[in-house]
Amino acid sequence: MSTTNKRWVLARRPEGVPSTDDFRLEEQALPALADGQALIRVDHISVDPGMRSRLSGDSYAPALDLGATIESAGIGKVIASNNCTKLKDGQFVWGGFGWQTHMITDGRGVQALDPNIYQGKITPTTAIGLFGIPGLTAFFGLFETGKLRNGSTVLISSGAGTVGATAGQIAKIQGCTVVGLAGSDAKCAYLKEIGFDIALNYKTCGDLTTAFKTAAPKGYDLYFDNVGGETLDAAILNMRRHGRLVISGQISEYNTTEPRGIRHTLPFITQRLRMEGLVVYDHAVQFDEARRQMAEWVNDGRLTWREEIIEGLDQAPQAFIGLFKGESFGRRLIHVS
Repeated sequence: MSTTNKRWVLARRPEGVPSTDDFRLEEQALPALADGQALIRVDHISVDPGMRSRLSGDSYAPALDLGATIESAGIGKVIASNNCTKLKDGQFVWGGFGWQTHMITDGRGVQALDPNIYQGKITPTTAIGLFGIPGLTAFFGLFETGKLRNGSTVLISSGAGTVGATAGQIAKIQGCTVVGLAGSDAKCAYLKEIGFDIALNYKTCGDLTTAFKTAAPKGYDLYFDNVGGETLDAAILNMRRHGRLVISGQISEYNTTEPRGIRHTLPFITQRLRMEGLVVYDHAVQFDEARRQMAEWVNDGRLTWREEIIEGLDQAPQAFIGLFKGESFGRRLIHVS
């Protein structure tokens, strides 16, 4: 059994875009397992833009304490179990493991990978991607928050990310017309590959309000927002009557001390719009049901995913910072060991 754990902790609160100096790599001795505990070797962890706000202050969850392990989803393997009834030696598991090489747990918040789902083309890393919080956010954002209807016209920002790409494919499965935004021609080509009807490069398409109008002259029934700011405002001006705006993320606002906010509110009256924020954990009791449905779509060839795996725990801060520079393409993961 390994006797040490390497982990990244929050060294200071970021101002603006995080820097590597905001994080510190520590090595700590692991205590002996108490009765009822298990030791997990972490294999892969995620880097998530939604974590940014908690590095500076309270968000959907309390601010991360200085000196605390950076939180993230992870998958790993149980390498020792001391009468832990929930976790057995050799099991592959997932949970909120954080940026570290090992984790000692009593089993709370840790789940074994369901072999009925994670088989064939469905790899274990999808537990923290397509079948994890990003994919579930797309699923419940569309069906629960967005009240998606067959035949709707849907606009999705950050379409090449895991949330956006999953949302777009699910909307297509439901018979919708889907317009997606991405930040490069390569990402736009990817959106077309996975079934988006129109892909707009927001860096080159010119005025967003006009581009959205050109793509869907009759407007949008649903906007799935991962960006906020100017993009959200342009979408508001292009919504159909009784349109719904699902606020999943605000990546353009996370690193600014003075968020742009919403400038156009009159359409909420004239078009009877409804905007609602989404925290996917509100639907936790339905997660397994959603995973089973998405697994069926994957096995039918109607739902795909893209991963970007970076080698080495030491790369975690740079990989995280790169999310805010448009570097990522698909679900960005770190291969820890």
